Amino acid sequence: MSTSTSTSAAKASAARPGLTDPQLWRWRVVDIVVAAVLGVAIGLVFWGWNTIGYAWFGAADALTPGLGGIAVGIWLLGGVVGGLVIRKPGAALVVELVAAIVSMLIGNVWGISTVLSGLVQGLGAEMIFALFFYRRFGIVVAALAGMGAAAAAWAFELCYGSSPNILKSFEFNTIYLVSVVISGAILAGVVGWLLVRALAVTGALNRFAVGREHVREV
Repeated sequence: MSTSTSTSAAKASAARPGLTDPQLWRWRVVDIVVAAVLGVAIGLVFWGWNTIGYAWFGAADALTPGLGGIAVGIWLLGGVVGGLVIRKPGAALVVELVAAIVSMLIGNVWGISTVLSGLVQGLGAEMIFALFFYRRFGIVVAALAGMGAAAAAWAFELCYGSSPNILKSFEFNTIYLVSVVISGAILAGVVGWLLVRALAVTGALNRFAVGREHVREV
């Protein structure tokens, strides 16, 4: 390999932000504001889904125990959208957590467990973005982030509460895991990615990389 090629490769590598890059960890005021706005907006979506999703969950679970997980994905949306828009460590966690708090404050049947679920689900999505060093934000990574949040939700429900899922059958937990991961990939991952793209089209995200990417594409 020539010296010039080595130098070019080194420059290209240095140009990519890594986890040790201070800029990656530095939140701007606009990042904080948008994270809060996204969290509140998605919290309202959660609140609306509490009725629709819970009815779907119950119907699917009555059809096949464990299949209710297919309705869970919308409740995982915050982590995916937060990560795709802000693209900084903690964004997925913050947006999912704020959304869960909003959903709880407005009122639902789950109370404080909503916030604990949001914390765990946000961490599940966050881990996926971290695995890609906060460099990749395509539809595949979005789907994987939704799946990560779903797997975290499954693990939380397996152990948490007065009647944790670990007390249920192996068959139930297997069906629930598969259905909730599929739901996370589609309803949180793919839908989240499409939602962020739609927001980028409006120009609302022009202060973020995702908005600038859309401008370059068109």
